[in-house]
Amino acid sequence: MSAEDTSTPVIRYSAVTFDCPDPAELARFYSDALGLPITYSSDDFVLLGQEGSSGLGFNRLADYRPPTWPDPSQEKQAHLELGVDDLESAQAHLLALGAVEPPTQPQPDRWRVLLDPAGHPFCITTLV
Repeated sequence: MSAEDTSTPVIRYSAVTFDCPDPAELARFYSDALGLPITYSSDDFVLLGQEGSSGLGFNRLADYRPPTWPDPSQEKQAHLELGVDDLESAQAHLLALGAVEPPTQPQPDRWRVLLDPAGHPFCITTLV
């Protein structure tokens, strides 16, 4: 940008990308869970989303180590919060898709913590 150009550059939120060992597998889980189509796919990266909207990306990392939540030895760096109408039915559906229920549930009456197939924690809640 030149010194006389005072306009603010356009910056758009594009996607959140998760590292994982198998981008196609993790993309399939979230595609099925959220009803998002694949908009781009290669051996090492898959992007889900709707045309013109932000999405979710999945990036192959050769030495990927999943978070060990709630054990702090390999902390989570981020997690998704997903809004649902019914905790029980949403949890059952996500478990059938390949999510895993960890033994720790901080407030199961308000939200549930699940782990995606690559071990990333995510929450479902009726509060959103």
